[in-house]
Amino acid sequence: MDTQSDKPHELRREYDDNFVVTPEYRDSLPDVQNSGSAGLEGARVPILQVGISGFRLPMSFVGPDGESLSIETSVTGTVSLEADKKGINMSRIIRIFYEYKGETFSPELLGGILREYKDKLDSKEARIKANFSYPMLQESLRSGLQGFQFYDCCFEGIIDRADRVRKIIHFDFVYSSACPCASELSEHAREQRNLLAIPHSQRSKARISVEVHPDREISLLDLRDLCLCALSTETQVMVRREDEQAFAELNGAKVKFVEDAARLLYAQLNEEPAIIDFRVVCSHFESLHSHDAVAVLCRGVDGGFRAEFEDFSNLNA
Repeated sequence: MDTQSDKPHELRREYDDNFVVTPEYRDSLPDVQNSGSAGLEGARVPILQVGISGFRLPMSFVGPDGESLSIETSVTGTVSLEADKKGINMSRIIRIFYEYKGETFSPELLGGILREYKDKLDSKEARIKANFSYPMLQESLRSGLQGFQFYDCCFEGIIDRADRVRKIIHFDFVYSSACPCASELSEHAREQRNLLAIPHSQRSKARISVEVHPDREISLLDLRDLCLCALSTETQVMVRREDEQAFAELNGAKVKFVEDAARLLYAQLNEEPAIIDFRVVCSHFESLHSHDAVAVLCRGVDGGFRAEFEDFSNLNA
């Protein structure tokens, strides 16, 4: 015959609002990720990057005119993990980043965060990527109207085993590309056959990735201006008829293949002393063809960026 003590305890279905976590209770909680090699599953190998992707928070940025901007930022934080450790304390990645939420966010700030990642997560290497959309006021070509252009950006920081920090900025610039071949063919039809022909042009995107010199800074406004100087035909925000006509004239004066766009950007970036390495990726979303035209090049620094970029569809967003 079962006694009262032999019966299993019936678990309560309730939430205790008054329960207080004491230091002793916290110390009694299971800590599986820090259980060491005994709990390892699978191959006993190091992991290059492990962490959290896509946690969001508002960060303070310096605006184009020196003003303070609060911008939603999506962060990916990762660290390396040695072969004899089961896991990391992932919540620390967010907690450490939140300690800096009141500071002005910049590539220079990443070094301090990365060093804390290495120290508090006991890792050899760490990486941060922070994605955001940065507004800059654009004036129309002739009407004087103004509108906000938003630029997709990313601040990336990498710290290696020797405690060296790399500061990288990724910057997207959207422009129009009128085809030089179609322009000449259209002129030929007009001159030889008295036919109206319209050359094709399309929205295009350049993604530049620049590694900033450790002792120098470069602003997002500077990068926008470098792209604008190289390519000229940035897409417009506020447009009246005179602006549309001006844009058509500008495209006629600045026709470009995707190869031209990549080389024009190279020429501008190569002259900037604050940039020690860079990569240029261009994609023209063709209006004539059912495919896109793409180009990739880099500066060619030893151990730096390589001319590799596979996910061109990512530029279509």
